[in-house]
Amino acid sequence: MKKYLAKSDPVETIQEHTDKLLLNYQLIKELYPKIEVDWYLLELVCLLHDLGKMNVLFQKKMIYGGRPSGEIRHGFLSVAFVPVKKLKALGYSKKDIKLVHTAIALHHERKRKTDVEQWKLEVQKLGKQWNDFFYENLKDNAEYKEKISFDYFYPGSRIFEGNSAVDAEIFKKYVLLKGLLNRIDYAASAGIDVELENDFLMDSMEVQLANFKAINPEADWNALQKYMLQHQNENIVVIAETGMGKTEAGLLWLGNNKGFFTLPLRTAINAIYERITKNIVTTNQAGRVGLLHSETYSQYLLHEGNAEMDIDEYYTRTRQMSLPVTICTLDQLFDFVFRYAGFEHKLATLSYSKVIIDEIQMYSPDLLAYLILGLSYIDKFGGKFCIMTATLPGIVTDLLLENGVDFVQPEEKFVSSRVRHSMEMVHTEIESEFIKPFYNDNRILVICNTISKAKKIYSELKEHFQGEEIHLIHSQFIKKDRSEKEKSIFEDGKKDSTKKCIWVATQVVEASLDIDFDLLFTELSDVNGLFQRMGRCYRNRLLDVDTNVYVFDGGAKVCSGVGTFIDKLIFENSKAILNEQVGILTEEKKMEIVERAYSTEALRGSIFYQDLIKAVNYVKSFDSYELDKADVRARFRNINSVSVIPEKVWQENAVEINSYLITLSKTSKEIGKKEKMIARTNLAEFMLSVPDYLYKKSEGAVHKINRYENVIEFKCDYSNDIGIIMYEKQKEDLFF
Repeated sequence: MKKYLAKSDPVETIQEHTDKLLLNYQLIKELYPKIEVDWYLLELVCLLHDLGKMNVLFQKKMIYGGRPSGEIRHGFLSVAFVPVKKLKALGYSKKDIKLVHTAIALHHERKRKTDVEQWKLEVQKLGKQWNDFFYENLKDNAEYKEKISFDYFYPGSRIFEGNSAVDAEIFKKYVLLKGLLNRIDYAASAGIDVELENDFLMDSMEVQLANFKAINPEADWNALQKYMLQHQNENIVVIAETGMGKTEAGLLWLGNNKGFFTLPLRTAINAIYERITKNIVTTNQAGRVGLLHSETYSQYLLHEGNAEMDIDEYYTRTRQMSLPVTICTLDQLFDFVFRYAGFEHKLATLSYSKVIIDEIQMYSPDLLAYLILGLSYIDKFGGKFCIMTATLPGIVTDLLLENGVDFVQPEEKFVSSRVRHSMEMVHTEIESEFIKPFYNDNRILVICNTISKAKKIYSELKEHFQGEEIHLIHSQFIKKDRSEKEKSIFEDGKKDSTKKCIWVATQVVEASLDIDFDLLFTELSDVNGLFQRMGRCYRNRLLDVDTNVYVFDGGAKVCSGVGTFIDKLIFENSKAILNEQVGILTEEKKMEIVERAYSTEALRGSIFYQDLIKAVNYVKSFDSYELDKADVRARFRNINSVSVIPEKVWQENAVEINSYLITLSKTSKEIGKKEKMIARTNLAEFMLSVPDYLYKKSEGAVHKINRYENVIEFKCDYSNDIGIIMYEKQKEDLFF
């Protein structure tokens, strides 16, 4: 018997690698036996998926390195060992056998084309290696054949979704089979368990309730939380005001199941992660709760002092979706709606998971479209979802129903009788002269729609109140300065803070920042945005003043940003409705206003509605596997910005920045992964994103790191008070 290698670093035989897959196969079967997959076929593809690696060219590559000319990808060769006769004898159909072939052949997605004649020739050559190969776990589950019937597989063939119910069912079987094979294979290669059991969350929630009772013996789960607990096995859409304990409610609905908690902003995700790991899941967090967004590793570095945490293993578990609970951004999960080559592992995972969607009103039309389509797939594949939101656009539930999604919605809205806000409409553009007289032992928050407007108001207030605590926060600060500002606004915005200050901001503070200012002055954007902004003022206080919210509606003009990133019709509708509602606003009244402003009928003529429907139809128009993952990531994120380091920042920190570039330029043989990740994280502290259109109007020096990465030194001035400052010739109109 001859040893055939599956991997060279570290050295691992085909048999040893497959043994790891079988262990993970058993694990996922034990933890989630109700997954709607054919378990025998899944075990079979695990056994066979790498047998093609015994071919001569692959073995040479394992020993000598490089990429031998004429090599056929091993998955295409592994199909030579599918036991067609046994499968037929067991009653499997031709379509089932085709699923097995295709899942094995495509378990690694590659762009390069395969010559059919060369493939046939390499299949025939495998006979010699097969005669020298022995693996006791195969038993009678492998049968070598020199020729592959094109009925089952040929290079270029795929399983498509189709339009009929039969095609859809076949596609579902394929996605589950290939997707779970991918999950199991990835975990085996990474040396981790494919899944870690959620046997702790309900106990953790009981401990949390006991902690509440220790403070107040009468404490109990509220009506929202009890409702979620009672409907754990259903898709749910619930409306509940801020401060009703939606995080706890979501976790009670999740129970001891695998789950994903999605929010639109990284700051919100980081805050929820901190809250859950500090207050609810307080032990073995690295085996229980993960954080998944574009800056996961840098966030984990902040927790590296935790003795029970191996940061690299924790990061791997998180990226592999192996943890019981993952808090993440939408793009980390829902890009599967484009059905790109290699999407299957995500949808297969969601088929036995529960997904919590929070802050749904924050999503743009395209992301909202992807979310709705994603929930329809999750529903069809057996997963569950819960939408929790303080304000729910009516168009969301209408589109879910249109796309065949079943869900329950309580008749009641979970809302208290408390009153937190009294609003005055100001019929002018936002102006500093109006705000100045209110700076009298108050903590004031000013929110503008655009950065240029925020800078103008800030500069005027700063000039007038020299030496006072006047601050500015928006998205155009480098990460290091932005983080410092977020910490400062958290401190100044604490309910019990007595510090007199003014913070001028954009919608970066619109959601999830747990701050509580005395007075809010804001431009009108739309109803949803306004009510999110109101949540940063009297967040958990009862109204005890005549007016604490002043909304500038532009008067005869429109507010900044309207007609660009704020829909003009929605703005005008919001303006008309709000001018009817001046004075005290109860939480119930806010919800009624949102329903009125965001009903399908009210939105029908808006650009928002057109973009939403267009995005839904756009995604539906793609055939499965028409796009590759890189295309989808760009489309899904709607990338229209460029990460840069301002020229002045670069000049002032050149030694430090260049040291990180040197580290990143080294090969994996010269330096470890962790050291590179730390360098990348530290380099990102000097970066910010500028809109693509603005970047094109300016200049940027490109500094090459390696074959795949560059860093851009952006020609502009910079101040840690104001952010980037474009030179006179560069037109500025920044939004966020």
